[in-house]
Amino acid sequence: MDLVEDLADPMVPVVRACAALGLSRATLYRSTHMPEPPTMAERRPSPRRLPDEERQRVLDVLHSEPFADQPPPEVYATLLSQGIYLASIRTMYRLLAERGETAERRTQRGPMKHVKPVLTATGPNQIWTWDITKLRGPLPGVFYFLYMIIDLFSRMVVGWMLAERENAAFAEQLFADTIARYGIAPGVLTVHADRGSPMKSDGLAQLLGVLGVARSFSRPHVSDDNAFSEAQFKTLKYQPDYPGEFGSPVHARGWCQQFIGWYNDDHHHSGLALFSPADVFYGRVEEVAVRRQTALDRAYAAHPERFPNGAPIVRRPPTSVHINPIPAADGTVSPCTQSEATDAAPNASGNALTLGASATSPLATLLPLDPSGANPSSAPADATAHVASPVPLPPTKAPIHAPSSNALAVEASATLPVATASPTPLGPSGTGARLDREPTPRPRPRARQAHARGVTREDLTRSVPS
Repeated sequence: MDLVEDLADPMVPVVRACAALGLSRATLYRSTHMPEPPTMAERRPSPRRLPDEERQRVLDVLHSEPFADQPPPEVYATLLSQGIYLASIRTMYRLLAERGETAERRTQRGPMKHVKPVLTATGPNQIWTWDITKLRGPLPGVFYFLYMIIDLFSRMVVGWMLAERENAAFAEQLFADTIARYGIAPGVLTVHADRGSPMKSDGLAQLLGVLGVARSFSRPHVSDDNAFSEAQFKTLKYQPDYPGEFGSPVHARGWCQQFIGWYNDDHHHSGLALFSPADVFYGRVEEVAVRRQTALDRAYAAHPERFPNGAPIVRRPPTSVHINPIPAADGTVSPCTQSEATDAAPNASGNALTLGASATSPLATLLPLDPSGANPSSAPADATAHVASPVPLPPTKAPIHAPSSNALAVEASATLPVATASPTPLGPSGTGARLDREPTPRPRPRARQAHARGVTREDLTRSVPS
């Protein structure tokens, strides 16, 4: 276009020049004759506009003491009920907007900012993670709720409970029993969970505060902040013998007992260098590693050509386990003990174990965990507990099917306030105690009763594995 404009020869018309250059004349004229910017005509004032005197009168009324904190609809209705009409609601809003007075006048809570939980466990009983999952029942809409606590460092299930509904009182009972059973000292343990109703309940917060246990929570709508508990539930529900649905609480309890015994004692965890959670929890890693190394040494001595990378060495579990680790500048993970321990610091007055060690409390009968792997010999009187014990029990206690692991199993029924003791086969690890008084659940006006059905002898024979 600049070349066409620079042509000074009048013998070359614009048409031939544009044709030679392959340029449209409209494009040439549009670029050389810029249109003038449009002029905005001044808007004429509306004939319905209130005069300045009436506008000021409306503003004075809106700023007066009776209406200073009222929105225009309230002012309009109040004045109209008194037989006074000043302006429409929209006009009142328009007058306030011209002066910047339409913002929210009430105190508003700002957006919540939740801290990313960063936790590191370097040994057992430092960090526990827990969650609740649903197990499908015999009818549509009927579920059983499995409460499960795992140790972050070893992935061992340290406590679990099966209930017929999700209730904060059951979570309090489970944690009170489990903490007392393992003899957790104040200021040592951090409990991590998501933001479910039982996890955030005031009763559980008070209990953990008294016991000197810190709490940590996942961020809202962030599923991988509690990935270890979620992965454990997937392992449970993807088992080949998982029934998909359970015929009764007895059926669900019996299957969970067998699964947790296998998971703790016999499951070779890929995150623990194929050691079992119980090996890591009880410090048996080196003992097992020596046997594995001996087998590898023999295999290498017999056929060294089968090991192109040299002599095999038994891998050990990681020395620290992290939730949301903070990467350092060199790409490694910087050690961090905990963050967002939002509630419950250790009680400096020495009353941190009031609920767990009171002489008058049934929890006082719970013994600390034996390092040899034995379980305590008693259970709280307000729960149905399944605890393996080497100590003979009184004849008044009915035997139960006890798990082969060292997990605390508590079953609580939400629909039957008082259950009767029923004998079931003994477990392979010894005798156990079953106490069938349950905690009184909080009142629930619309509690579902459809799944409160009786259990016959045929149900027990079919649902509980031998």
